[in-house]
Amino acid sequence: MTSAVKIAAVRTARPSKVDDLWLLLDEMAPQCRAEPGNIRWDVWRDRSQHNRFVLDELYQDSAAVEAHHATPHYQRYLGRVGDLADRIAFICDPGLVAT
Repeated sequence: MTSAVKIAAVRTARPSKVDDLWLLLDEMAPQCRAEPGNIRWDVWRDRSQHNRFVLDELYQDSAAVEAHHATPHYQRYLGRVGDLADRIAFICDPGLVAT
């Protein structure tokens, strides 16, 4: 049996890189949302720190996450995001999840 995978990724833009990070995330959103196995891919902005963004991703299963990580747009993103932001990600299995 497969189970959904949630990724919560925090991106804190480096000084003077907020607009560049926003453009990169804006470019990623439609491509990620169109992937097979993607259920949601949203970006939230922290109210108290406007240079911090939270990516809220939900995938059908681990195979969908692996496929996402193999896409050309994700590989381009990886090549750019390190220069723009500090990063942390939480990859989560279901706990108490509403259906």
